Amino acid sequence: MAVESWSPASWRNKPIVQVPEFTDAAKLADVEGQLAGFPPLVFAGEARKLKSLLGKVADGEAFLLQGGDCAESFAEHHADNIRDFFRVFLQMAVVATFAAALPVVKVGRIAGQFAKPRSAPNEKVGDVELPSYRGDIVNDIAFDSAAREPDPVRQLMAYRQSAATLNLLRAFATGGYANLENAHRWMLGFVSDSPQSARYQELADRITETLGFMRAIGLDPESHHELRQTDFFTSHEALLLGYEEALTRIDSTSGDYYATSGHMLWIGDRTRDPGQAHVEYARGVKNPIGLKCGPSLKPDDLLRLIDLLNPANEAGRLTLICRFGADKIGDHLPALIRAVQQEGRRVVWSCDPMHGNTIKAASGFKTRPFEKIMSEIRSFFAVHRAEGTYAGGVHLEMTGKNVTECTGGARAITDADLHDRYHTYCDPRLNAEQSIEVAFLVAELLKEERIGRGQRLIHAAE
Repeated sequence: MAVESWSPASWRNKPIVQVPEFTDAAKLADVEGQLAGFPPLVFAGEARKLKSLLGKVADGEAFLLQGGDCAESFAEHHADNIRDFFRVFLQMAVVATFAAALPVVKVGRIAGQFAKPRSAPNEKVGDVELPSYRGDIVNDIAFDSAAREPDPVRQLMAYRQSAATLNLLRAFATGGYANLENAHRWMLGFVSDSPQSARYQELADRITETLGFMRAIGLDPESHHELRQTDFFTSHEALLLGYEEALTRIDSTSGDYYATSGHMLWIGDRTRDPGQAHVEYARGVKNPIGLKCGPSLKPDDLLRLIDLLNPANEAGRLTLICRFGADKIGDHLPALIRAVQQEGRRVVWSCDPMHGNTIKAASGFKTRPFEKIMSEIRSFFAVHRAEGTYAGGVHLEMTGKNVTECTGGARAITDADLHDRYHTYCDPRLNAEQSIEVAFLVAELLKEERIGRGQRLIHAAE
């Protein structure tokens, strides 16, 4: 298959969907010009490291935990919110690592997840129709004509917020906060009296005992940095391509182009047409790329996209983020797995159990039933087990805040509870307690897979 030449701007020659209509072209060009001169938010070497780690996931030697806000907001940019998200993420990762005896690759939907695709270009309230809210990088959530006007200057605000968030995340990841000896201190206050708290505290006790033994034989966090710090990467949907182009840089060591807006970018289910702009942009940067795979994706179309996005069949380059819904995953996932396996493609398979399970509650709130989320994760692992492939990751919309946006979970949040703390700007998120509950499920499934794999190897040897 012949592949056209690529440049950071070649997407502009392709059809494009899910983009705002900026009325002031000169203002947009000025903003993009400013961004092009700004320092990179992330570095090519970091993106290469993530790709290498994801290669281990593709080979079944690690697990991908990816999660964060559905859409970051300017108003909620507080250090405490970032810290609390990071705390929950560390808890989830350590739960999965300890049970599965596998490294967990930690990738946040953070420091860049500002733009959102929408099902309709306009929103109507009563007799008033205005452009849809497309994320704080584009317009404001307030329902008035001035707020909903796409404003290029918001891209500068998004860049600065991303830079500040990355600065804090790097400090948390490498400055001692992620030290395993702090595992007990990561528990958020409002989770402390939940059923998940007792399970987590028991695990933290076991970690403390293990670290005590390791200290006794001379292995301590002071001399082994992997015990006191962690690698944490950022990701977002590459939706606003002018912003992405402006932050695309040539790596001085390799001569390759990298998106420096985040370590990993993904293409959404609504923008994955192989002949359109978003796929065109993503195929040329060397970052790890995610591809959302929904019910409408056919096996042949998936293979064509893999050819475009990962022609060298490089492990860690492409993550397939499957978002079917609990009731549809069994009908769609097996055929995609078989097609990819038959062609020998090296990919990471990850489960997004959020987007296919969104409903409108009787109260009018958009929500996601927790039992559906858990069901899709179980089915994802079951399908891979049946196909002899590796369930390599989960992709969650989650927060460290004590929200009531998804029904169910250990506290059995009901439809009537949704109005209490429904804070999301777009889609409903798992709260910290529900996120930890998901981590325990994933840990159990990974442990079963590890035991099953060991038994299969024993039988094969016999």
